[in-house]
Amino acid sequence: MPVYTCTTVQSALSAETKASLAGEVTRIHSMINHVPGTYVNVVFHELEPDDLYTNGEPARPLLINGWVRTGHPEAQSSQLVAEIAAAATRVTGIPAKQVLVVIQNSPAHLAIEGGRVLPDPGEEEAWLREKAPH
Repeated sequence: MPVYTCTTVQSALSAETKASLAGEVTRIHSMINHVPGTYVNVVFHELEPDDLYTNGEPARPLLINGWVRTGHPEAQSSQLVAEIAAAATRVTGIPAKQVLVVIQNSPAHLAIEGGRVLPDPGEEEAWLREKAPH
């Protein structure tokens, strides 16, 4: 259901670091938003070193942009951002001042996964029990 895109410059993260970060993002999202880890998607997007700037200067930040369904309690969303940011620094070694985590959301009915419109938060169990269309 959720999609997290991690953007940085090429070679900033090893394959092992990417796997560890994806695992942590999945664990954190699953724990806070009460969804199975099988529905958490983490994508890595690597840019050429001269394609990423901060303050008008070439930079090496880690930008994590997440999409979640509208309707999660505000406290959960704040906890989600904070824990993902802390995990990103811990796992990658990139200083916290170079990590940006942004969570965006939209109504569940604006997304389809597995051929079905996503459920609203709190309705996941019934959604998971339903059969997917053929």
